[in-house]
Amino acid sequence: VQLQASGGGLVQAGGSLRLSCAASGRTSRYAMGWFRQAPGKEREFVAGISWSGRITAYADTVKGRFTISRDNAKNTVYLQMNSLKSEDTAVYHCAAQITVRDFVPSDYIYWGQGTQVTVSS
Repeated sequence: VQLQASGGGLVQAGGSLRLSCAASGRTSRYAMGWFRQAPGKEREFVAGISWSGRITAYADTVKGRFTISRDNAKNTVYLQMNSLKSEDTAVYHCAAQITVRDFVPSDYIYWGQGTQVTVSS
């Protein structure tokens, strides 16, 4: 599975962005996740979605502001980011993990190149 993230950019605090992650090949049995890494910080989990889309998980720092969704027909996962804050500035990566059952895993083996999100205050 190859993953390509897009949709990053520069936005003012309080604004919105939608990230997309397009996957080559079928990902209908893959859980998908978004992670981010800010300069000088470790990579952190942002959001995840099970292969059916019925189960989602979010980091506490983004809960209520970000929404993860997927379109299995298009092999694409989205991250809608609202009410952006300066601390959301980071490179965002999407990731995939095949799962036997429908859940959000903590480990992912397929990773895409990131997309930069910069939030100006």
